[in-house]
Amino acid sequence: MRTVVFDLDGTLADTSADLIAAANACFRGLGLGDVLHPEADALTAFQGGRAMLRLGFQRLGQGSEAEVDAQYPVLLLAYADAIDTHTRLYPGAAEAVQALRDAGFATAICTNKPEGLAETLTRRLGIRDLFGALIGADTLPTRKPDPAPYVAAVTRAGGAVARSLLVGDTVTDRETARAAGVPAVLVSFGPEGMGVARMQPEALLHRFADLPALAEALIPANQPRI
Repeated sequence: MRTVVFDLDGTLADTSADLIAAANACFRGLGLGDVLHPEADALTAFQGGRAMLRLGFQRLGQGSEAEVDAQYPVLLLAYADAIDTHTRLYPGAAEAVQALRDAGFATAICTNKPEGLAETLTRRLGIRDLFGALIGADTLPTRKPDPAPYVAAVTRAGGAVARSLLVGDTVTDRETARAAGVPAVLVSFGPEGMGVARMQPEALLHRFADLPALAEALIPANQPRI
């Protein structure tokens, strides 16, 4: 079965404001106030919780990796408590996934968000049933850009890696696709905008309405099975 695998944060949904809010909750707890900006620091938000904490401590001119590690569980708890306050699906995301399924594609999520949080968020957004598999940062011993989580997402959804592609928004997704030997489709409506073109993906996605036709072009129905 042909399979389309999606990243979650910055690809299916704009989660940046809630992620930044969770990091700021850590800094407020330390008596440092809100250090990160929900818009200006959105790109860092999509690089993960530790990246946000490192940026904040660096901006303050203090903090060590040990302090980042200490605050990371605090961040996860704060995020879990308000995981969908500001988060919204990108326009047309759910409709595009449904159209792929209607066309015979399997669909899955492969994210570096912890699996439990990804499950919670996708259910609250009403899209969990659109995906045959969900692999998070802690589902396997490794995470993206290691190809193992991607391979697991494809196989658990009932597909074959040789007839799949990855839709994402960051260099991590680009490197994951390259490591798995599959096409990368990077969205241009995330925080980097057209900056993702520098990664030379097999295709750019400017709006979700174009995804079904793009998937058909990149994985033709009559492509030989490997």
